[in-house]
Parts: sequence; C-alpha cells; structure tokens
Amino acid sequence: MTTPYGPVLAVALTTGMRPSEYLGLKWQDIDWVRQTISVVRSIRRLNGRWCFLDTKRARSRRPIRLKSWIVTLLRELRTDTSEITSCPEAVDLVFRTPWGEPINADSLAKRFKSILKQAGLPLLRLYDLRHTAATIALAVGVSPKVVSEQLGHASTAFTLDTYAHVLPHMQDEAVARMEAALFGKGITNI
Repeated sequence: MTTPYGPVLAVALTTGMRPSEYLGLKWQDIDWVRQTISVVRSIRRLNGRWCFLDTKRARSRRPIRLKSWIVTLLRELRTDTSEITSCPEAVDLVFRTPWGEPINADSLAKRFKSILKQAGLPLLRLYDLRHTAATIALAVGVSPKVVSEQLGHASTAFTLDTYAHVLPHMQDEAVARMEAALFGKGITNI
C-alpha cells in the first residue's frame, strides 16, 4: 500500500522527532552532504493560522543524522514537490498535503491510524513513532547518550528512565564484554 504520507512517516519513525518538529521542517534544514537535518522550529495551527514556533526547549534544537535511504526518499520528494502553493506558510516546507498546505498533526494522526488499520497492524498514536525510534535504537545498542541527543531530551538520565524497559539485555551484553576483556574469551550470544 502506498500513501502520499509515507515519506513523513518514514522520517518520523527513523529520527524520533516530535510531530510538530518534522512537520515544520524546511528544505534549508537538510544538509545533503552531511546527511543531516537540523531541528530548529516547530509548526502548529493556532487560532486558525499556521505558526512557526521555537522548539520545545533550547536543547530540542539539534542536528539528526539521516539513514541513507531516507536521504534518497527526501531527494525524490524534493523533485516531486511543486513550489507553487496558495498557503504562504507552506512555502519551502518538506512535508505538505497533496494540496500544498502544511500537514496538520491531528489530521496526520487520523490518516496514520487508517493506514495501520488497512495494513492489519495494531493501532498506535502518531507520537508512538518517536518512542519506537528510541526503543529500536536502544535495543540495537545505540548509546543512550546518542539517543538522548537525537530525541532532544534534557538529559541522558531522562532517556534511560523513559526507556528502561529496553535495557535489560544490555546488562547481559555488558557482562559478556567484561568477561571477554578480563579473560580474553570471545563474546558469544550477544
């Protein structure tokens, strides 16, 4: 199943950004050479108008490294995106509706649930893509410090407290690595 919202959901799942952050991304926020995006603003609809706002906290302003397939996806999206829009707030936004307007997070959440239902997958909140990105990163051994920075958390302690359920296997890995370092044994079952 294809959807025009595939690219925005892919970025959400792979970066751990907040919906207001990835929906507020502009093309100038992408560094194609370094394969990063800079989170520098958020977007919200307030009193019927689209408003660009500062990020949640100063710490939320951050660069995020992109997977190479996401960079490819964004390049393809860039070539497909028309610069013409009747909505001045949408000019230069990476993600827009098929009509050229900013994407409303509430509308995207409804579409996301519809996509999940059609695919026969469990229903999730749109924000759960942020948690999924963090959980996957920690589960595959990405440093909690790196995950914390990617999510824009105030501290690594907050990240560890929030995602502690992912970390039990990490103690097993730590024991195996320490044993290997102390006794020169190969690491197995990690």
